[in-house]
Amino acid sequence: MTPPSSATTITVGELLMRCLQLEGIDFMCGIVDGAHIPFVVHAPDYGISYLNTHHEEAAVHIAEAHTRITHRPAVVIGNPGPGGANLLAGLTSAHGEGHPVIGLTCTRRLATTNPDRGGAWQATDLVEMARPITKFAALITRADRVAEIVRAAVRAATSGRPGPVFLAIPDELLGQPVDISGIRLTPAARNRVVHLGSGDPAAIAQAAEWLAAAQRPFLFAGKGVLWAEAAAEFVTLGDHLAAGMSTSLGARGVVPEDHPHYFHLFDMQTTQVVRSDADVVVVVGARLGEYDGWGMPPAWGDPEQQRTIQIDVDPLSIGLNRPTDLAIVADARAALTALLDAVRARSEARTELPGAERYAELHAATVMNGAGYVLAEATQGVNPGQMVMAVREAFPRDAITVVDGGNTTLWAVALNPIFQPDSFLYSVKMGYLGTGLPFAIGAQLAAPERPVYLISGDGAFGFNVMELETAVRAGTPVVCIVAVDNGWGMERSAHNFKGISPDRRQGTEISPAVRYDLIAAAMGCHGEHVATMAELRPALDRSIASGVPAVIHVEIDPQLNANAIGYEQFQYSRTL
Repeated sequence: MTPPSSATTITVGELLMRCLQLEGIDFMCGIVDGAHIPFVVHAPDYGISYLNTHHEEAAVHIAEAHTRITHRPAVVIGNPGPGGANLLAGLTSAHGEGHPVIGLTCTRRLATTNPDRGGAWQATDLVEMARPITKFAALITRADRVAEIVRAAVRAATSGRPGPVFLAIPDELLGQPVDISGIRLTPAARNRVVHLGSGDPAAIAQAAEWLAAAQRPFLFAGKGVLWAEAAAEFVTLGDHLAAGMSTSLGARGVVPEDHPHYFHLFDMQTTQVVRSDADVVVVVGARLGEYDGWGMPPAWGDPEQQRTIQIDVDPLSIGLNRPTDLAIVADARAALTALLDAVRARSEARTELPGAERYAELHAATVMNGAGYVLAEATQGVNPGQMVMAVREAFPRDAITVVDGGNTTLWAVALNPIFQPDSFLYSVKMGYLGTGLPFAIGAQLAAPERPVYLISGDGAFGFNVMELETAVRAGTPVVCIVAVDNGWGMERSAHNFKGISPDRRQGTEISPAVRYDLIAAAMGCHGEHVATMAELRPALDRSIASGVPAVIHVEIDPQLNANAIGYEQFQYSRTL
């Protein structure tokens, strides 16, 4: 978009907006403060949409989801002091998950806050508070350095492993005029590395030699594959090699989860055997964290007995938890394209996955074990596993799934398959409750043509329930399925796991009087109440057809939910 005028003197607020536009940013949310006016008033002029929320933390989560689906940074604004502090809570999530969110707050007058004279209103050193949870944090104090500092911030947010950054600017500076004739204003491609390239050709050739000669190759994708939009290349390479494939929890959807050579992370027993059998392992865009067994035995094979090839844009992520034999610092899509060409030149396509019959037997045992959970009869409400499966059936393959909660997430991970890239949102690193509804809103804004649904526990849904009004105002017809057991399900499981009797449990209950469908209806959403499985599918159909945000309050069996599928595996993964 062309700036609204060719004037050489504009306000600092407009300059800041122009700098964000040059970096390819088109979405911003948060809560407006009066000091923001010289800045936010120019958003439409520069093609940047703005959404006001009910809480700055929720705004960060909305921006996180927007960045995940669009693969572009997004901005969140907050006011001095408390608003900025709320924003920092959200940036903790973005830091953990690797989302390029730009936090932007005002400070009050520099004359009273830098340094703090004592007693200054809303004087808080947000920049220093932000440093541990961001890749870059700075206070802008000069108009002639706005563009330079924005470039530095976005460069940090998007380079290597993505992550949040934080900028603060005095409120009196935003309205001041600035002559931009001598200020460098250049687009993103001239400010930072936009495409890293395919990496060292010699390393690509060596990797191709190893893979062409491998008997049991295994490919593992992290979120870096999604950021690079490299899912198709990843799967094509795996298909050519007839390799076993899997993903991190955050990268679900890179491989369609009905692919015959895909091994689901929930099926821990089978996946561990496949990884241990491999003679060459290719890890792309993943750090191999706790849920991945740190990339080491017993979750993986001995790195001294397997060759490990690791491809990542971030040198600091290579060899972090698992020793690597061949490191390729590159864009995942470019590297996989080059690697596929090199492998094709050295080997014919294969069709048979070695060990397939053995793996199928192990998988069948996992399915049989899971069937006990899914087929268990509810004594009140519905079986949460059956609920999740019915929800998945109601939406097309390209729908975006958002999950939030404790045990509700375990059910959803196990029983809600993901078939396409950029179709699964969950707070993987942080397990950050309350992200679900904001994630769903952000995803819907980023992909208005795709259905978006949220499966959430009732405890998690309560964190940011006022954002339902935001969803209505934003025109985002997300469908929220709230699994209601009137309690904190995973904490009930933890008490069970530790043998604590029901009469000695603390903090596990939520009032049964809460009706999330009625809360939603009061804010202009469509609301449904479900107490039996027979009621669920019609409620889903009506919610989808409503064309507005919808909340389905589903009564689930608390006893079944406290014995959630995958709970023991979840506990086990945290001991490795």
